[in-house]
Amino acid sequence: MKSPQQPSFFDAIIPLLFLVLLLAASVGLYGADSSYGPNQIVLLLATAVACLIGIKNGYKWDQLEEAMIHGISVSMGAIFILLAVGSLIGTWLLAGTVPTLIYFGLEILNPDWFYAAACLLSAIVAMSIGSSWTTAATVGVALMGIATGIGMSPAIAAGAVVSGAYFGDKISPLSETTNLAPAVSGSDLFDHIRHMLWTTVPSFVIALILFTILGFTEQASAENVSIGNVQEIISSTYDVSLIHLFPLLILVVMAIKKVPAFPAIFIGALIGAVWGYIFQPDLLASIAGGNGFVEKVSVVWKAMFDGFSVVTGDDNMDKLLSGGGMSSMLNTTWLIMTALMFGAVMEKLGLLAVFVRSILSAAKSSGSLITATIGTAFGINVVTADQYMSLVMTGRMYREEYERRGLENVNLSRALEDGGTITSPLIPWNTCGAYMAGVLLVSPLEYWQYAFFNLLNPILAITFAYLGIKVLKKQAA
Repeated sequence: MKSPQQPSFFDAIIPLLFLVLLLAASVGLYGADSSYGPNQIVLLLATAVACLIGIKNGYKWDQLEEAMIHGISVSMGAIFILLAVGSLIGTWLLAGTVPTLIYFGLEILNPDWFYAAACLLSAIVAMSIGSSWTTAATVGVALMGIATGIGMSPAIAAGAVVSGAYFGDKISPLSETTNLAPAVSGSDLFDHIRHMLWTTVPSFVIALILFTILGFTEQASAENVSIGNVQEIISSTYDVSLIHLFPLLILVVMAIKKVPAFPAIFIGALIGAVWGYIFQPDLLASIAGGNGFVEKVSVVWKAMFDGFSVVTGDDNMDKLLSGGGMSSMLNTTWLIMTALMFGAVMEKLGLLAVFVRSILSAAKSSGSLITATIGTAFGINVVTADQYMSLVMTGRMYREEYERRGLENVNLSRALEDGGTITSPLIPWNTCGAYMAGVLLVSPLEYWQYAFFNLLNPILAITFAYLGIKVLKKQAA
C-alpha cells in the first residue's frame, strides 16, 4: 500500500490559519461566552479542514478517526478529575467547607493585601501538594468566594490564584509536570527545579509586587461591601465551625501522600457528602422540605451530580454559595474533547513537525533555540490543547538539537516548563484553561492579563536566554 505523502508548509498553515481566524471571530461575537459552544464548533471545523488535507495526502478516514479517538483517550484522566471536582465543589458547598473557608477568610484577609495574599497562599498549597488543579479546586474556590465577599475583582483574584498555583506547582517535586519535563529532556529532577528557580522566583516576586499595588488601588470599591453582612448570611444559613474543614484536611493529606488525583478528589467529595448530612441537618431539611432520610439523601445526591443551590434572600450570596456538580463540568469536557481531536489530527499528519523543521533552520544561537523551544511549547499548547502533549512533543522535537549544540539538558527542561506548563491556563480551550474556568468561574479571556506570573515567566526566560544568563553548556569529558 502506498504511504501517505509528506505535508508541505502550505498544508500545515491552512488549518492553523483557519483555526485562528474562526477563533478570533468567535471571541469577537461571543466574548467570554465563546468557550460555551462557539469555540467547540470552531475546533470541529478546523479538525475537518485538517482531515481534508490528510485525505488529500493519502490518509484513510479510518486512520484519522483512530487518531482522534486516541487523542481523546489521552484526556480521559483529566476528564475524570474534572467530574470529580464538580462533585467535590457541590458537596463542599453543602457541607459548609467552602462557606467556612470564606467566613474565616473574611476575618483574616485584608482587602489591601488580598490579591498578594491569595497568590502567596495558592503558591504555598500548590508547593505542598504538587497540584495546581487541586489547589484551584480547594483554596482557589474559597478565595474566589472571599473576593466576592469583600468586593474585589473576580478576574484579578483568578489571576492571583492561577499565578500562585502554577508557581507552587513548578517548584514542587510532587508535581506531575515537574517530573515529566526532566524525564522527557533527560535531566535530573532536582537539577531541573534548581535551574527553574532562576526564572520562576524573579517572576513570582514581580507578580506579588503587582498584586500588592492592585490590592491598594482596588480598596475604594472593596469598602462599599459589608463584610459583616456576608458573614451574617453565611452563619445564618450554615453551621460554621472549624470541624467543617475536615474534608479539606483529608484531601490535603491524600495529596501529600501522593494518592492519585481522581480517587483523592472523589473521596474528598464523598466525605463532603457525609459531612453535609451529619453537620448541616437544618439546611438539608429546609432544602429537602422535610426531615426524612430519603429526602435529605436526595439533596446530597443531587449536590454530587447537579450541584448545590441555596436561597439566602441575597442574589449575590446565592450565586456565591451555589454551584458545583458533575453537570457543571460537561461544557469543559466538551471543549477539551474537541480541542484534542484537532491536536491529534495535526500530530498524526505531521503538520506540526513541518513548523519545527523551519524553526530549527532559523535558530542559530542558543538564545534563539531556547526561544524557539518556548514558542513551540506554547504553540503546541494552543493547537493540541494539552500541557502534557506540549511537554512531550516539544521535548522530543528539540532534545537532539540541544545535545548536538552541547547544551545541558536542564536548559531544555526549563524551557519546556516556561513555554508549556506555565502558559497552559491562559488558553481557553486548553485542558488547563478550561479547567480553571470551570472551577474558578472566570474565563481565561478575563483573567489572562492578571496572571502575572504566567505572563512574566516566559518573557524573563527568553530575556535570560538571549543574555546568556544561566544557559549551561555541557562540560568537556
